[in-house]
Amino acid sequence: QVHLAESGGGLVQAGDSLRLSCAASERNSRTHIMGWLRQAPGKEREFVASINPSGSDPNYAGSIWGRFIISRDDAKNMIYLQMNDLKPEDTAVYYCAADFSADGFGSWGQGTQVTVAS
Repeated sequence: QVHLAESGGGLVQAGDSLRLSCAASERNSRTHIMGWLRQAPGKEREFVASINPSGSDPNYAGSIWGRFIISRDDAKNMIYLQMNDLKPEDTAVYYCAADFSADGFGSWGQGTQVTVAS
């Protein structure tokens, strides 16, 4: 199982940008689909973005399409989420995710809080 550690969250103003980072503990993460999930207060955890092992053809949730960019640096076992033009509705705990299957992502880290003030 891949162990994941997120960082980079914080309190920002609407319209600002943040870059989240995820350190994956296993080199096998290079051959796996990786992604980001988020959970807002009082809501279920939801898909944000995913990226395949080659780094091509990323997938995004419609709510963040055009504003967020997922990337990976397999040499460093890192996954990133560049978040631009943040909105108050992006406020959530963001989780790096792994162990992708037909049922979605099966594991995630402890999360990093992102708060966007209006």
